[in-house]
Amino acid sequence: MWRVQQQRALRDLTRQRTHLVQERATVVNRMQKVLEWANIKLTAVVTDITGVSARAMREAMIAGQTDVTALAELAKGRLRTKRAGLEQALQGTLAPHHAFMIAQHLAHLDFLEEQIAAFDAQITAAIQPPEEPPRDPTFPSAGKPPSGSIPHDPTWRNAQWICDEVPGIGLRVAEIILAELGTDMSRFPSAGHAASWARLAPGQNESAGKRRSSRIGKGNRYLREALVHAAWVAIKVKDSSLAAFYRKLVAKRGAKKAIIAVAHKLLVIVYTLLKTGDTYHERGAAALDERQKDRLLARMQRRIKQLGYTVSLEPKLAAVA
Repeated sequence: MWRVQQQRALRDLTRQRTHLVQERATVVNRMQKVLEWANIKLTAVVTDITGVSARAMREAMIAGQTDVTALAELAKGRLRTKRAGLEQALQGTLAPHHAFMIAQHLAHLDFLEEQIAAFDAQITAAIQPPEEPPRDPTFPSAGKPPSGSIPHDPTWRNAQWICDEVPGIGLRVAEIILAELGTDMSRFPSAGHAASWARLAPGQNESAGKRRSSRIGKGNRYLREALVHAAWVAIKVKDSSLAAFYRKLVAKRGAKKAIIAVAHKLLVIVYTLLKTGDTYHERGAAALDERQKDRLLARMQRRIKQLGYTVSLEPKLAAVA
């Protein structure tokens, strides 16, 4: 009963944090729109307009600075090499009402970031066992055992570490997965049931040999959004089986269906790891190719046998020897 109450509390906290993160993204987009109204094309040069350099430039513009050279000099780090491009991007007309709106958006962003940090600390305390000493939430991986040596016990912290080993799943996404899915996988008879509950399995709608819509349907949107976000990160990991799996599907099904399939696979992996207590071991892209080769050879052998022939296959190196 205590673990159920703990999961409910964790779910409420992670869902509210998700809303705050989404609201922060909305405020950033609104601020960018104000800059566009003022003909300031900062995003053409700066990747993150909420970064230190971009913020310093916006605050200087709000204070009345109009010299684009002086504004470009506020760039930090590698962005200083793009000062010429910054001068061109900052040649806009910032009206007083634009400056007021940007200042209000910056204040709103500061408030949201404080709220998100407070929720991060509260979620960390909810996952951390009572016997553990308090730690700095700025470093969520502090105290994590080396990969492959995470103990198998039902604590939330170890489950979080197990999820964190999977490509694409960071500690924040792991918190959402555990809050929605829990740590006890016995409630789901199989990984397929868990995927169906999360609505990450395609629907089966076939009648008289005709296949109709196979939409995944509506389900737990918090879990699905977290896994889809993790899938986009996972497919960028070089030489990983998930990236190879995505490349295989995207040419046939398109990016949307392929990324849902990767999210489904991530859920199956998490379910298996939490149920068995094992840690994730990357097989690499070659493992998927080997499995495809074995399936292709078996299918070809069956087809040849159906045609009335027998054939024995030997590796090329063995045949040469």
